[in-house]
Amino acid sequence: METIRRLSTFPGLLLVVALAFFAVVAVAEEGDDDIADATQQGVDAAESVESQIADTVESPEKRLTPEEVEAGQEAFLDIAEVLKSPRCMNCHPAGNKPLQTDESRPHALAVSHESTEAGLECATCHREQNSEAWGVEGGPPGAPHWGLPPRDMPMVFEGRTPQQLCEQLKDPTMSGHEDLGEFLHHVKHDKLVHWGWEPGGDRTTPPLSYEEFVEASRIWVESGGVCPE
Repeated sequence: METIRRLSTFPGLLLVVALAFFAVVAVAEEGDDDIADATQQGVDAAESVESQIADTVESPEKRLTPEEVEAGQEAFLDIAEVLKSPRCMNCHPAGNKPLQTDESRPHALAVSHESTEAGLECATCHREQNSEAWGVEGGPPGAPHWGLPPRDMPMVFEGRTPQQLCEQLKDPTMSGHEDLGEFLHHVKHDKLVHWGWEPGGDRTTPPLSYEEFVEASRIWVESGGVCPE
């Protein structure tokens, strides 16, 4: 993004130089005061163009139609419903301990970041498949790389408003995603995300189908990540 910002200002700088030059040439025979006035006018006009270029690159949503902005906002409201469902929120709690069941109760074994840091990995009980896959009905659910988010990047879903969730997902320091395209790839291909719709036992699934969730994510990403107000 820093490179894009620098490139975005380059056309504006060229315009500053070019317009100032032509202003000088156009009034070269009219005196120093006229030259100064015309030059300043050229600089002001070019800086205005430069500012517009920078604003467009910094805020892609400014290029969207009102209908596209509304579609992106509505799509994120759907995404938020999924993120706040037990299948997602239970492993993205506000505290230091995961939650479980559809009631989002604290984990029965008092598991926390301290547990994993002491060597008790979540994968000790949560294998790469639900327990039904190896003959245990109603046992621990499972999917690849099961676990809490890192302590230094907890990615909290519990208690967040849709707008807070939206801003959080767009912030690389809070989401771990370098850009929105990486978020969409995560939604489409991460098996732990897929697990939410195949949770095993009598666990409920999120309020959207998986296909609807992916589509909502696509619409939101293509809107540049506009957030609900």
